[in-house]
Amino acid sequence: MSLKKEIIVRFFFVYALACIGALLVIGSAIRLIAKEGEQWRKVGSSYKRDSLVINPNRGNILACDGKMMASTIPSYTLYMDFKADGMEKDTLLKYIDSLSISLSRIYTDKTSSELKNHILKGFKSQSRYYKVNNKKLTYNEKKEIAQFPFFRKGPNVSGYNFVEQVSRKKPLGTLASRTVGQIYAELDKGGSSGLEKQYDSYLRGKCGVKCSLKIAGRFRAVNIVDPEDGCDVQTTIDVNIQDITESALLNKLVQVDADRGCAIVMETESGEVKAISNLQRRSLGVYEESQNFAVGSLTEPGSTFKTASIMVALEDGVIDTSYIVDTGNGIWPYKGSVSVKDHNWNKGGYGKISVKQAIAYSSNIGVAKVIDKYYSENPSRFIHRLYDMKMNEPMDLEIPGAAKPRIKDPSASDWSGTSLAWMSFGYETQIPPIYMLTFYNAIANKGKMIKPFFVKSINKNGSEWKTFSTSVINPSICSQKTLKKVNEMLIGVVESGTAKNVHSDHFLIAGKTGTAQVDYGKRGVRKSHQLTFCGYFPADNPKYSMIVVVWSPNIGYPSAGAISGSVFKTIAERVYAQSPLIHTDPFLADANEVKIPITKDGDLNSLRLVMDELSIAYTQSDADKKKPCRWAFSEGRRNDVLLKPHKINGNYMPDVKGMGAKDAIYVLENMGLRVNLVGRGRVAAQSKAPGDRFDANEVVTIELK
Repeated sequence: MSLKKEIIVRFFFVYALACIGALLVIGSAIRLIAKEGEQWRKVGSSYKRDSLVINPNRGNILACDGKMMASTIPSYTLYMDFKADGMEKDTLLKYIDSLSISLSRIYTDKTSSELKNHILKGFKSQSRYYKVNNKKLTYNEKKEIAQFPFFRKGPNVSGYNFVEQVSRKKPLGTLASRTVGQIYAELDKGGSSGLEKQYDSYLRGKCGVKCSLKIAGRFRAVNIVDPEDGCDVQTTIDVNIQDITESALLNKLVQVDADRGCAIVMETESGEVKAISNLQRRSLGVYEESQNFAVGSLTEPGSTFKTASIMVALEDGVIDTSYIVDTGNGIWPYKGSVSVKDHNWNKGGYGKISVKQAIAYSSNIGVAKVIDKYYSENPSRFIHRLYDMKMNEPMDLEIPGAAKPRIKDPSASDWSGTSLAWMSFGYETQIPPIYMLTFYNAIANKGKMIKPFFVKSINKNGSEWKTFSTSVINPSICSQKTLKKVNEMLIGVVESGTAKNVHSDHFLIAGKTGTAQVDYGKRGVRKSHQLTFCGYFPADNPKYSMIVVVWSPNIGYPSAGAISGSVFKTIAERVYAQSPLIHTDPFLADANEVKIPITKDGDLNSLRLVMDELSIAYTQSDADKKKPCRWAFSEGRRNDVLLKPHKINGNYMPDVKGMGAKDAIYVLENMGLRVNLVGRGRVAAQSKAPGDRFDANEVVTIELK
């Protein structure tokens, strides 16, 4: 019993000591939290080695077909740690020659002996963070270097270490560069402009956390929370249409030495922006994307606004397109103080013309007299009609810095007795180009006004995570009766009015010119103009709408039709030639309708040889027989194949669409171009438009289907 009591006493003694110890621990913890907690939390947050942020990969910005428009590209810099646990002098000296020779293949700015001396200098200094070279390495170069002599023994023995840097690259160069946007130099700040800024929360991803632990004598990073890479943003931009648009606009700006210009191409039914270009002169003949004028420029629209003014009068039923207006000699003394002038006032004016002719000829007097006659007693009626059409409705566009239209009403402090007339032909109101395009697109879209948009979807892990679709602003801007009359007037502008040079032999174009003086009222300065053409095509079944604006041309007469209109026509015809929205794909033709086998364009002699062997009837034009041409276009008809000459000019990009890969590559490489081939079949698209000039050794992509 005495032994049992002794054991119980000892047990309670140990138990008491344990309880006292526990109370001391709890008390110490309470004191630490209450008195010293803030101090140690600060120490913990500053001790970087324990917890480090892992930056995620920023998402890509893609074209509508998945082509890369902006991507984060990693690069690496090679360092060496000469105090690595496994580093030994004898081993380094054994491999230094072969290592230096291998490195010289990567770092071509140094010889192998220079690299050897540089590495030995680092070893002598016993640096733990010694840069081998300043060159930024690609991922493939990084992998290759890790297998070089000495380095293949691993970082613990050789001490090599790659430090990663990331940068934002635009593989397509300047295409839609301002719309795509930029990011800050400090990547963690995210996007600074354009879509990079608007969709930064999707693109940036989520950071992870890693802990640095000492393993085998070296600190190694161990992930605690893996980073979540950013989503990809797939835009509505069509790279081919964007290239066509930018090229046509740039060529015209250089030709007329303009200050700046912009162009937007929009898909009529969906509202998808297929191309947007903003170019500003930096020096003679040199233009770059610096500002997004297409969405951010508040500008007086000029005569493109006349369409809206006449639409109001037609919808109210106060006039018809046949209504006659007396424009006199081209000068109308308005309210005694100012005069409204037509552009041909110095040639005697237009005299008596119809409203349809007033739009076709872009008569300021014709439009102003109509609006003044029927709305001067109640100008609010006119303004509110414009509001009802939603012309002043702010749109939540996806581009930061987008401007909003300003259409003032009679209650505004700057409203004057002449405001109504001046507004009727596009002054005293400010509308960004994309808003004016939205109005004309509504005309093309059977009266339905829809919001332009730039992004189709947010993609996560290769699949659509969030999608964007057409947004209706106004289901009907006017009656179908009025719409039909307006459409006929806009076709008249191109067929017989101020935009006759925009006429195409291939399809109907409808639109309106607009010329606005941007420095009126200033004395002693050269007159400067803003030239606009806004419209849609094909006019009988619109698929695309477009606006082109050119500011301050210095060469030639400032004609909106001749300058902005010619850009519109160039873009429209090239888009028409390749657009599946307009054409039925010849490669998908109904087999029941094909009487003659489909033949490829290409070498004329080869085509004739094959057709002779297969007894396929063909017709060769007389022009071909008189002046034999090596290359030919082939057109399958019901009973034969028509062979037409295809002349190749060495100074301009040829049209190789329809050719087989063999002939297309032969033609292009013989002209000094480098060819990138995609797909199989015959050429369905080419990255450089036919007729464009090219540089020697320029890379051209041809897509086969």
